Amino acid sequence: MTENPQQTADGITLTRTLDARRDLVFQAWTIPSHFGHWFGGELDVPVDRMTMDVRPGGIWSLVMRTPDGGEMPFSGVYREVAAPERLVLTLKDDAAPSEAAGETVRVTFTDLGGRTEMAFHQGGGNLTAEQYQQAKAGWESFFDRLAELLARA
Repeated sequence: MTENPQQTADGITLTRTLDARRDLVFQAWTIPSHFGHWFGGELDVPVDRMTMDVRPGGIWSLVMRTPDGGEMPFSGVYREVAAPERLVLTLKDDAAPSEAAGETVRVTFTDLGGRTEMAFHQGGGNLTAEQYQQAKAGWESFFDRLAELLARA
């Protein structure tokens, strides 16, 4: 696995090369039990608190449980689903205003002959530079768990 993080004024960009076929990486983003395993890093994401309607216009939502018993809800809408090449979805947490669409997440999966380059971008300008830095650290942790999941596949 290799990593290349970048932060821009427009959001964050991360690129990882994963030791798994592209279809498996795409499935890790679109199958609830797989997504729940890695999204949240070390935090618990119970599958029974998750919905994923993986189609353009479909809604996704989940709740992460914190060690102190708290909950962190996230939700969004799938804007583009092009299996196994690309996903575009919105992302917002409980702190976002209800009328806000949230951040836009774009993920592309490039086949490298048994390995996959995953290019990730989150942007939209809804977060401060400090919040983007925190989001970047969170996604890096999530992607570490994703790599662990894929290594077992």
